[in-house]
This record gives sequence, structure tokens and C-alpha cells, in this order.
Amino acid sequence: MKLEDKRIAMLVGPGFEDLEFWAVYMRMKEEGAQIDVVGMDAGVEYTGKSGGLTAETELAAEEIDPAAVDAVLVPGGWTPDKIRRDQSVLDLVRDVYEDDKIVGLICHAGLVGISAGIVEGSNATGSLGIKDDLINAGATWVDKPAFRDGNIVWGRVVEDIPDYCRVLVDALAEHPA
Repeated sequence: MKLEDKRIAMLVGPGFEDLEFWAVYMRMKEEGAQIDVVGMDAGVEYTGKSGGLTAETELAAEEIDPAAVDAVLVPGGWTPDKIRRDQSVLDLVRDVYEDDKIVGLICHAGLVGISAGIVEGSNATGSLGIKDDLINAGATWVDKPAFRDGNIVWGRVVEDIPDYCRVLVDALAEHPA
């Protein structure tokens, strides 16, 4: 297992993209990562945007010590637009990024990266719905399924989850614990 010494903060909120949360969660778990499900508040159950799957937060973002995690991962869906309004979420993402740890952003999750102020000067991808937002925030749009630029791992959309997970696993495995 490539990630057995890694701890991941996985963000979730209202209307998360089911597969971008659960498929990524399961893939990281499969590699042995310890995952904390994190949101704006602890103990809140959110329903995915499909209306079928749920995820419950274990911790609030303000409870996470950025020094104690190796990565923060953000799913897409409607969640990014909701959680980007919470300062503790933005602080967590920014602090993890500034500590040179992995930040995973897929689909609409780039909105959180924009609000956290971490995308300027980077190559970026995601849903076409946020292409202009990323460009206006100073990123360079790249139409690829998944890639790593510095310590940000980018994923485009649901169909690209396998590529996104491969890049995430590789980035975390090579990152010092």
C-alpha cells in the first residue's frame, strides 16, 4: 500500500459530486491512507448532488492542523461554491498549499483554489463551467484529464477520476511524510 503513512483531509459539503468524493475516497483508502472527512462543521450529513449518496463530516475545517495532514482533497459538484464561503476551509486549503503539501482539485473544486488564492500562475483544469474563472484568477487552462502542477493535483471531470486518482496516489507516494 503506497499511502499507509499518509493522512488526508477530504472536504465535503452540500451537493457534493458523489463519485468525485466516494470513488476518490475509496481509492485513497485502498492505498492505505487515513482519511478525515472534513466540512464547515463537524457531524453534518450531506447528500450528494445525485440525491442518493451521503457523507458525514467527522471534523470541522478549523479543527484540522495543516501540519498534521499530507493532503487536502476537494470534490466537485455544488460543494465548492458553498464551502469557498467559509474562511476556515480557505485557510486550511491555503495553509496546506503553503506547507508544500498536496491539494487535490477536481471538476468545480478549482473554485475553492481560486478563493484560497492558490491558482494564480499554475496550469489548471476542471469543468468547462469554471474555465473562465480559473483564467481570470491567473491560471493557464489545460484541457487534460489529470495532472500535477507543483503541489496541486488537477482533475477535469467525473470521467477522469481514474486518471486523477493515479496522479494523486503518485504525488502522495513521492511526497515526504
